[in-house]
Amino acid sequence: MEVTAARIQELTGKLPQLKNEIQKVIVGQDQVIEEIIVALLAGGHCLLEGVPGLAKTLMVRTLSRALHLSFHRIQFTPDLMPTDIVGTEILEEDHATGKRFFKFNRGPLFANIVLADEINRTPPKTQAALLEAMQEFEVTYGGKTYALDRPFFILATQNPIEQAGTYPLPEAQLDRFLLYVKIGYPTAEEENNILSSTTGNKKADVQPVLDAGDIQQLQSLVRDVNISEELIRYVSAIIRATRPDTSQVEAVKDFVSWGSGPRAGQALILTSKARALLKGRYAVIMEDIHAMAAPVLRHRILMNFKAEAENISSDNITAKLLQAIERPKGKL
Repeated sequence: MEVTAARIQELTGKLPQLKNEIQKVIVGQDQVIEEIIVALLAGGHCLLEGVPGLAKTLMVRTLSRALHLSFHRIQFTPDLMPTDIVGTEILEEDHATGKRFFKFNRGPLFANIVLADEINRTPPKTQAALLEAMQEFEVTYGGKTYALDRPFFILATQNPIEQAGTYPLPEAQLDRFLLYVKIGYPTAEEENNILSSTTGNKKADVQPVLDAGDIQQLQSLVRDVNISEELIRYVSAIIRATRPDTSQVEAVKDFVSWGSGPRAGQALILTSKARALLKGRYAVIMEDIHAMAAPVLRHRILMNFKAEAENISSDNITAKLLQAIERPKGKL
């Protein structure tokens, strides 16, 4: 169904309201909130990383309150099993006929928004239970396939893997996350505001702004946002330059084991379109690509041992790529 101009204006006008509702609870972290909303609009999933106490879980809960969607939280622990996430079959009896049958009991994965809290505290076998859901938006159990509710959005949190009792996420699973968002410490002023606002009796009243239909229409609108052929070629050049066997960037050759695949380019274009829409524009500009490059590539560039020894991160490589790759000519 074609969306009218008035409906487009109504939907895009709700995006600043969504951000405002989240900021009733979350002090600061403007860029993090923006990147989470971008992932939602682009129809992808988001991985949030930060040390304990930076309100990762609270941020996701607040987002769920600002959206009229079903929400489930899964606390990942070392003894969590795949069936605890996906669901399991239980034996039931038809009281009328006395016949017994298996019925699939849906797990907490069946919701519009799923908070996978501390995802790196559970073993890889359980982490892998999310792979099909994240890519295909469905789960298979006992030879049957069950479709997940749409929109479907996984927000996973993790503490830095250097901390005890954690399991690094496999590369295949990391690649399923559209964005890898790092949460830093607040500024002194923000921390003062946090301490003031969270130690009293006053509670923020967060109101839902968007429902499932609104979000699905916005996700469709994102794909209609215009991007020029010059910017598409620019994105392609960035992605290809992450690969050490073909890159002309010395830092990539020195510090990168594996570069990004085509999915990274798709993610960078799609999130750039989503950011443009969030900013009230219907065309991608250079600023959008540069803003989304780090969270898109952060988990898609595999660093080597030399990089670890010299404390060179994938963010450092992304910054060098944006400096080294020739930008398209003209006003973009």
